[in-house]
Amino acid sequence: MTQPERRSEFHIAGTRYAAPRLAAGLYLVATPIGNLGDITLRALETLAAADLIACEDTRVSRKLLDHYGIETALTPYHEHNAAVARPKLLGRIADGAAVALISDAGTPLISDPGFKLVREARDAGLSVTALPGASAVLTALVASGLPTDRFLFEGFLPAKATQRRARIAELARIPASIVLFEGGSRIDDSLADLAAAFGEREAAICRELTKLHEEVRRDTLAVLAAHYAGDSETRGEFVIVIAPPADEAAPAAGDVDALIRAALERVSVKDAVGEIVAATGLPRRDVYQRALELAKERNDAS
Repeated sequence: MTQPERRSEFHIAGTRYAAPRLAAGLYLVATPIGNLGDITLRALETLAAADLIACEDTRVSRKLLDHYGIETALTPYHEHNAAVARPKLLGRIADGAAVALISDAGTPLISDPGFKLVREARDAGLSVTALPGASAVLTALVASGLPTDRFLFEGFLPAKATQRRARIAELARIPASIVLFEGGSRIDDSLADLAAAFGEREAAICRELTKLHEEVRRDTLAVLAAHYAGDSETRGEFVIVIAPPADEAAPAAGDVDALIRAALERVSVKDAVGEIVAATGLPRRDVYQRALELAKERNDAS
């Protein structure tokens, strides 16, 4: 028995719209980061007209498609199956199919798989089209009230404490706003390490952006770290935006001592020196000598 042809259409508030045909190629489609209304008409047309949609989690993406009455088939594409799935998707496109790539939320490739798929599609001479749309990075940045003229998106910090602190020390020297992703289970540890390395830098914590319980909290990193070290709500996804350094002047001796003392409370002399050198740009020999002196003072006092 012949199966009925899939309808290339979508609906908004009960009104149905036909989706125009798509040329063969890979289409990178941004999806909402929380509020299902944050999707463009072009994205809906593309998802409805595509021959196949590659996504991280079919269960998550199906909710979006069902909301807009889109019947396009879904196939999983994530870091665990990419090596096997990628050649199949490229083969479909080469044979004339229009394939859409989406992530669970936001713009594909931003802290999500897809880079190799796009690169190999371009290397093979296949068409690649990116559709602009929702992004947690830009949403948090513009909502933070912090400088937007220059920023670095770092993504997620390392999970292991030693690696995380080393990376934070490197980030502290960058003359731009820093945007980070973090999960609720690690937000307190990450903020404590950020406050220790960045000092009294201004920051904004954005939680559950575009959702019902959206929260944007702005203060110094020290105050924010203390807040989330308590009984504050930590469910959901967090975006951390940190202001750039006030200036590039060398820190005063008292400030360096404070940084060293704070670091010595958490890590060894060697690791403390590495953090401070990365954060301040001061000569390693000078920082090491001062760290030894402060470590001795602390040991003598205990």
